[in-house]
Amino acid sequence: MKLEEFLEIVRARKPLDTPEIGRFMDDMSNEARKITFRLNTAYHAPDEVRALLSELFGYKVPDTFRCFPPFYTDFGKNIQVGGNVFINACCHFQDHGGVKLGDGCLIGHNVVFATLNHGFAPEDRANMYPAPITLGRNVWVGSNSTVLAGVTIGDNAVVAAGAVVGKDVPAGAIVGGVPARFIKDIRDAVNR
Repeated sequence: MKLEEFLEIVRARKPLDTPEIGRFMDDMSNEARKITFRLNTAYHAPDEVRALLSELFGYKVPDTFRCFPPFYTDFGKNIQVGGNVFINACCHFQDHGGVKLGDGCLIGHNVVFATLNHGFAPEDRANMYPAPITLGRNVWVGSNSTVLAGVTIGDNAVVAAGAVVGKDVPAGAIVGGVPARFIKDIRDAVNR
């Protein structure tokens, strides 16, 4: 299987349920770990971090992109970052289903992006179902938050620390809690 074939399956949100797909995912995970082990086991200057993440993601990341390692992913080839994105330490991106971070996003410590679900029925539990996570511009995801498969977070939204986001977040909203719920509009917080 080739990367583009896999990404076509993912974009169509088809189940990842064949031995061929499983072997491909295992191979890609091994490749991603080779790069993340290099990234996470020694100090690297910001340009070196960007070079390693460019290798991991499969394209040259913007010069304005910053990431504080360690950074973890089990795939790496389905992450898109815009300009002026910052990812803090110890984040986990399960990006098989796709993770897209718009310009100016801030990702706090220990954030998890999980783009795969297992089947709920016991006989379907071994199968995985991908769905992308998409963040608009200037989204701030607080430390220790988890964003689940299929979630879109609108421009300028804030996810409070420790939240578990399982539903879309409108632009300009502040959400928090487990499960994440609307707290207030960003304009109300700014105008206090």
